[in-house]
Amino acid sequence: MAEFPRIPLGDWFQALVNWLNDTIGPFFDFVDLVVRSAVDGLTAVLLWPPSWALVLVLTAFAWWLRGWRFALFTIIGFGLVVSMREFPPAMQTLSLVLVASVIAIAAAVPLGILAARNRTVSRVVRPVLDLMQTMPAFVYLIPVIFFFNIGAVPGVIATVIFALPPGVRLTELGIRQVDGEVVEAGAAFGAPPRRILTGIQLPLALPSIMAGINQVIMLSLSMVVIAGMVGAEGLGTEVYTAVTRVQLGAGFEAGVAVVILAVYLDRSTAVLADRSPVSRAARTTAPAG
Repeated sequence: MAEFPRIPLGDWFQALVNWLNDTIGPFFDFVDLVVRSAVDGLTAVLLWPPSWALVLVLTAFAWWLRGWRFALFTIIGFGLVVSMREFPPAMQTLSLVLVASVIAIAAAVPLGILAARNRTVSRVVRPVLDLMQTMPAFVYLIPVIFFFNIGAVPGVIATVIFALPPGVRLTELGIRQVDGEVVEAGAAFGAPPRRILTGIQLPLALPSIMAGINQVIMLSLSMVVIAGMVGAEGLGTEVYTAVTRVQLGAGFEAGVAVVILAVYLDRSTAVLADRSPVSRAARTTAPAG
């Protein structure tokens, strides 16, 4: 019986990575410099004040966002992180998450807007997003190592790729769900497409866009932990070291610090969507009871 011929898909991908590395290597060096500088600079800022001072700042911010209950959680949670000696790795992880999230959001929102306004772009982007969401997270780490070696930069780049899809999808969904009659009314009054986008569609789609940004941040945090395998400093490295050395206590403490950071980021970004004009109007007009 004849053997089915092997399709060398992996070899083709390897050849593509090698070609990219040889052809546009200086571009990757530039990206490496920018991302590394951003991560190092933000980490230095977060670790410059005493840990108790930064905890007080985070607590004050939490009080302003959600009130005393969230502030109480913040001071107890981050106080626990400090007492476990996990505060510096937690701030390193926070730097990676913030840098990766900013890059992912800066790419996801414009791409989602473009997909919402152009069905051809939407048809092209959707299968790519499906591939990005279904590909195992560990696979992203392999090619980025070829381009950026090990350290924080490959972790950030892999995190951006992993966290990008929900930002694009929810931005496109939010804009498509805007009432067509409202858009037609804006056009009838002579508003140009750009004004309709910025004055009608984006404000009305803001809750959905903020939900996408929340998902981007949460996925960034989960991927940054995995990125510890390629040398990205932070809680991911703590967890990875604990796993390889079978250190149950150290792994548990790093895991608790990740959970506290995740809850803080999730509640902080969720409240921004609740404070959007559309959400406030919906609560105002909702029937009592």
